[in-house]
Amino acid sequence: MSNETEKKAVNRRSFFRGLGGAAAVAGAAVAGQVTPAEANESQADRRKTRYRETDHVKTFYRTNRY
Repeated sequence: MSNETEKKAVNRRSFFRGLGGAAAVAGAAVAGQVTPAEANESQADRRKTRYRETDHVKTFYRTNRY
């Protein structure tokens, strides 16, 4: 390899190494700002029936033999 080719390879490697480091720092900054999710459901919403055996669900069960 010529000297110029070696410099390009090192520069490219350094660039991607720096890019990876910057992504890690940005990810850590975002992770520090995360707050837990809260459900916005009333007590009545929590107790209502959500599962319905509709035609496409019955077809799925029939197809997969459940």
